[in-house]
Amino acid sequence: MSFAPDPQVRCRDFAIGCIGAGMIMAECHLAAYAEAGFNVAAIASRTKSKAQAVADRWNIATVHDTPEQLIADPAVEIVDIAYPPDLQPALIRKALAAPSVKAVLAQKPLALSLEEAKALRDEAAAAGKILSVNQNMRYDQSMRVLKQIIDAGDIGEIVFAQIDMHAIPHWQGFLEGYDRLTLSNMSVHHLDALRFLFGDPEEITSLTRPDPRTGFAHTDGIVVSTLRFPSGAVAVSLEDVWSGPRAEGYEDDQHIGWRVEGTEGVAKGTIGWPTGAPSTLSYASQKTTAGKWVTPQWQTMWFPHAFIGVMEQLQHAVKTGTPPALSVADNVRTMALVEAAYQSIEERRTVRLSEINID
Repeated sequence: MSFAPDPQVRCRDFAIGCIGAGMIMAECHLAAYAEAGFNVAAIASRTKSKAQAVADRWNIATVHDTPEQLIADPAVEIVDIAYPPDLQPALIRKALAAPSVKAVLAQKPLALSLEEAKALRDEAAAAGKILSVNQNMRYDQSMRVLKQIIDAGDIGEIVFAQIDMHAIPHWQGFLEGYDRLTLSNMSVHHLDALRFLFGDPEEITSLTRPDPRTGFAHTDGIVVSTLRFPSGAVAVSLEDVWSGPRAEGYEDDQHIGWRVEGTEGVAKGTIGWPTGAPSTLSYASQKTTAGKWVTPQWQTMWFPHAFIGVMEQLQHAVKTGTPPALSVADNVRTMALVEAAYQSIEERRTVRLSEINID
């Protein structure tokens, strides 16, 4: 089994400037970059003292007073943004205009609306610079190996797939001010992963109810989406962010599982994020395993190791002049799928992706 759960690091050439000092940057981006040997030249955030604390932890030499000063730093070649989506577009635009910046890595959701995301896509193209979006679940080890199994034809034509989440996320404080919650900030991982595995769906049907635990007003709490693909395959994406009580003495069973069934076999596994363990995969194929279950092994995890692949694909794109694996144009299609899901909820019907304009 010649699987590659983690990507090869082909490029470490460019100086990275990091904007943000929260959990994602401090615990994921920078932990991954240190392990990969990437060159983090500078950091900035809304609060300089927080940026300084993260810089001290990860031995980052330069701490700028503001994100704008970091973007203007001639030593910074790649701007890596971990900022709220209402504030992110302005920083992306400043980075696209900075002479020394060659590329930008942005968080998902890229913006608060599909129209803004399309505008950023077009502005990056006009600037001749690479804008990449951090859809890091594509670099989860089980998702990468699953993609390799599917592409090799080991489980045949895909019939059915599901991602089944029963886990409690930590909702970032800035989300309380938005009118969208789970689909934009959690389901987006799974919907993008399904696109990564199977291509663009033709239609989506989504249902939701509020999460009893979440203390601020929201509409999309628990979400169930059904997707149909041109091949006839169907998929279910379930985000149960309630997952039962969280209380002292209560033994919860938080988990994320997935399953893909094909005409020649089945693959199934888990996403290790809720418990801080490596993701898993097992598969049985009539073609390649004689119908026996096989379980590849690895020690790396989605958080933080997937973030190595995210930054590596961008550095490689800058070095070679080729499109990044996580392009903004592709991400607009994921945002269109999220938009279709919200439309399905609002209008209580199945929405075809052809109804959503991405031009």
